[in-house]
Amino acid sequence: MKNNQIVSDQLSIVLVNYKTPEMTRICLELLEKAVDVTKVPVWVVDNDSNDASLDYLKSLSWVKLLERKTTSPEVGFMAHGRALDMAMEQVDTDFVLLMHTDTLIYSPKIIDNLLEKMREKETVAAVGCLEQVERTALETAWRVLSRAVKYYMRRVKRALGIKTRDPRLYYEIYLKSFCTLWNANIIKQNKVSFAMVERTPGYEMQDILKTRGYEFVAIPPRKMFQYMDHIEAGTVALVRGLGKQHKRVKNAQAIIKKNTIKKGS
Repeated sequence: MKNNQIVSDQLSIVLVNYKTPEMTRICLELLEKAVDVTKVPVWVVDNDSNDASLDYLKSLSWVKLLERKTTSPEVGFMAHGRALDMAMEQVDTDFVLLMHTDTLIYSPKIIDNLLEKMREKETVAAVGCLEQVERTALETAWRVLSRAVKYYMRRVKRALGIKTRDPRLYYEIYLKSFCTLWNANIIKQNKVSFAMVERTPGYEMQDILKTRGYEFVAIPPRKMFQYMDHIEAGTVALVRGLGKQHKRVKNAQAIIKKNTIKKGS
């Protein structure tokens, strides 16, 4: 076993791959360094990619690969949720770490932290982060302020009978799905799943489980991103044909380049 690897017979890891061969490769290479993959099952669901990423996954003996075939093209939240549910049917550990393929773990300490918080109380259903990236205090303040203005403007328009979009909360209330540790037993005992409705997988479950007395623990971004990177909307950036100058595409390519250089050095 490599130094500083996570070993836990209570933990499984689940990822969903869809047409991101290079990002998936970097994600899994880093994950193999962070966990003892001979002891921690790593389930990867290929969501009908039919590309080089599937060939790569088939070459990894330590990955428990599930191939999900679809009869008609699927995109978005429901496709991802159904893939997660497919993996959950196979998971037999107490806890399951759900990751995106654009989540890059540099240190096992982040998994240790998630497990530690999970074990503090039996009523904890999940542990994760309310933000997808780390922002400075100024960036966070501006984000909240600008969203608050939109939120209250839309409420005023609604009150005046003016047609507008639904007001969206200006602060985060859901653990984000890019790296979240779930209590698999609570999910199964409460008969909830990731593909119940067409919204971000896990959000509906959080709403339901909160009403049943379960708790969700948020780790501050400054602690979360000490040990990892997340390419925000990385799959969207690389799969949906956004322009090369798009912020998300440039961010994805920069992090991929950084990790490629690390590997070669």
